[in-house]
Amino acid sequence: MSASTVPGLADRYGAARPGRKRLVRIGAGLVVVAFLGWLAWAAWAQSTPPVDSELHGFTVVDDATAEAFVDVAVRDDVTARCVVRAFADDHSLVGEVAFEPTDGRNDIAIRTERRATSVELVGCTAPGQNRPR
Repeated sequence: MSASTVPGLADRYGAARPGRKRLVRIGAGLVVVAFLGWLAWAAWAQSTPPVDSELHGFTVVDDATAEAFVDVAVRDDVTARCVVRAFADDHSLVGEVAFEPTDGRNDIAIRTERRATSVELVGCTAPGQNRPR
């Protein structure tokens, strides 16, 4: 067989369709744009929760009461629920309160089984916000 009669790759496997590379690039571009759109939406949705809270301190009033000072930022049209827990010296749970916060500072009294030594803000949730903040 001479060199002139050896079939080329295009003869053997067929020629690439015109526009195929462009179609692949457009498809990949659409996937990238869709992913970046989802990423931007997810970042915005997680950075702007309907309710956000922070424990600013606590006071142990007596053997049966502790008081927590919680700052809450809640949107006007949202009904939120917050949970605060009190713990004893041996780290056992001695009291817990769930409350509906108001926007701003909330002073919460926690009834305890025995003297509390620390208070923890579990966080606040709102409808559609499953993770406490």
